[in-house]
Formats: sequence, structure tokens, C-alpha cells
Amino acid sequence: MVRRGAIVSVLICIVAAGSSAIAQRRAADGVAINDEGLPQYSTVSLCAIDPATGQSGAAVTTRVPFVGRAVPWVRAGVGAVCTQASTVVEYGPRGLDLLANGIEPQTVLAQLLADDAARESRQVGVIDMKGRAAAHTGRQNGNWAGSRQGHNYTVQANIMVGPEVVEAVATTFESTEGTGMPLAERMILALEAGYTKGGDRRWGNLQSAAIKIADPNDPGRGNDYIALAIEVGEHPEPVAELKRIYYTTGRRLGYRTFSQIDGADVIELKRMLHVLGYWRPSMGDFPEPPTSPATRQMQELRKTNPAEYEKIVAESRRSSDEYARQYGVYDAETIAAVDKFRADHELKYQGDAAGLVDARLIAALRTAYFERKRNPPKR
Repeated sequence: MVRRGAIVSVLICIVAAGSSAIAQRRAADGVAINDEGLPQYSTVSLCAIDPATGQSGAAVTTRVPFVGRAVPWVRAGVGAVCTQASTVVEYGPRGLDLLANGIEPQTVLAQLLADDAARESRQVGVIDMKGRAAAHTGRQNGNWAGSRQGHNYTVQANIMVGPEVVEAVATTFESTEGTGMPLAERMILALEAGYTKGGDRRWGNLQSAAIKIADPNDPGRGNDYIALAIEVGEHPEPVAELKRIYYTTGRRLGYRTFSQIDGADVIELKRMLHVLGYWRPSMGDFPEPPTSPATRQMQELRKTNPAEYEKIVAESRRSSDEYARQYGVYDAETIAAVDKFRADHELKYQGDAAGLVDARLIAALRTAYFERKRNPPKR
């Protein structure tokens, strides 16, 4: 028999004007409890894949703490599941098992919910690595509740301020397709757009957010091929904190302000300036970094041929060091390119340091770069 978490989403009753307010009972985690003694959870989540990298992801935010422990589920080479509203936590791993057996998402939902007497209180989103997606929103979910499926994603939500939340998440995710932006960043920005529209209609409760990315080419720290797992257990602005952690730990462009330094974000800066014609415009395509030795094949080689493994790893380190020396140093050439970009975009201000890379520069550079990636010039 399936163990089901008692996590139910219901519409909050509003006491009529003039009536005396009745104190709302709350669970230990601060979430309101209904008349049946069940906590009222609600969620907006996004399941998505990136066919180019083989990654699958699940991202979520809600007005309850530690959402990452229950809602988002991913598996490398399989897909993603989000189980929410009246959450059945087991639907996550069971759904992934069904996907791994080649069952398409709509049928996965049908099998998960077939003998579920409370299916009308459930909400579940599923996507496989072919980009096929489906979602179930039971009729007893609190208003507003619904979902939207699109190319390589499904977004679902309940107890929202309105359908504009789901629309914002979907539209933002779609707008970054084809830009080369990492799947995790696309998903975080999409969640941020929905959160900005109002998100969960309840205010004053504890809030959290989480994202998980599975990658068949990255064993992760636990050899489980979970390449990224960030959980903001509780925060006044959980999606903003999720984004900050992602940018900071990944050392993505924008996590710091700098004027002369070196690092991975400098490489990203040069790549963008190159695409826009400001840095070495005569050079061909910007070189990709050396392939990481942290792959499934390399882990097998480590067991079967340790000497060959060590040889390849040593060469990879040499190549990575050389790549960093070539493209990871914020040198005079790159500073000149930044200053020209700033001048062309009316971003030069008296007192700015040479080559200043600040929030204004990064915002303008990202906008120009991703627009160029979406609409490359004809050759």
C-alpha cells in the first residue's frame, strides 16, 4: 500500500466583513491547517529537459519550508517528476521508474493515479527525455490551479494568484530556448518570473525553493548523476536566494563586480564579447573548455585501467590550465573590449574604473548576447 503524505491544498476561506476573525491553526512548520487537521500546502513547479546536454531538471517554490524534500525528482537519462498539492512523495521515484521502463508521461500519470481515491486533490507533472510532458490537476485543488505544457517542459501550480503565474513561468522558459543558457539558469529565471507575478496567493507563511538537475555526463558528488541540487529551506525571498546561490557557487557572470581579475566568469565574459564582435572578432567560434574527465566512461576506466585513467586526467588538467591561461584572465585586451561595449551602450560614467563589470554592464551584455544567439547574423 502506498504511503501518502498528508499535504492537502484547499482554498483559504475569507471571513466576511464584520465577522470576528478566527485564529488559523498551524502545523509545526508554520503552514495553516484546515478543519480536517490537514496542512494546506501549495506549489508552483517546473519540469524540463535540455536535449542538447541530456539534462533533466525539476524546480519548485512554495509557501512552506523545505519543499526540496518532497516535490522535485530527477533521474539522469530518464526525466523529471514534481508531485505536489496533496503530495504523494512516492509518486516521484515511482514515476521515474515508469519513465525508465519506456512508459510515456500521460500513461505514467494514469498508472500512478489509477487506484488513488484522493486523486482529485493531487497535482503531478511528468516529463521524459523525449520532451513528452503531461500533468494532472485534480478538481479539488485550491483556486487558482492548473498547468501548461510546451516544448521540453511542463509547469504546474495550485493556490496561485491566477493563471498569470503559470503563463509567466512558461513564457520565460520558452524565451530562453536556443540561447545556450544552462538548463538550471533557464528554470530559475522562469520560476523568478512566476514569483514576480505573485506566486502563491497566501502571504505570511514560511517560504522555500529548490532545484535539482540530473546529468548523465556528470556523476555529481554522490555518484548519483545529480549535477546540481540547491535547496533554500526557508527565506523571505526564496527564489532570489536560489538564484544567488546558483550564480555564486557556479561563479557565473554576475556573481561579483570586478575590474581586473581572473576566473570562470571572465571566460563567460569573453565569450559574450566575442559573439557580439567586441573581443577578437576575427577569431572563429569561441573555443569550448576541455572535456571534463568526470564522466561515466572515465569512472569505468578508473577501475579497469588506472594507469590510462591517470594519464588522461593529467592531460585534461594540463589542457584546462592552458585554457584558463588563454581565456580566463581579465587582461588589457578584454578591458578595452568592455570599455568599448560600455561606450556603445551609453554605460560610461565619470569615476568608473577601467573595464568595470558591474550589474548594469552585465544586464546589457546578457540582453545583447542572448538576442544575438537567438537571431545570429546571416553569413
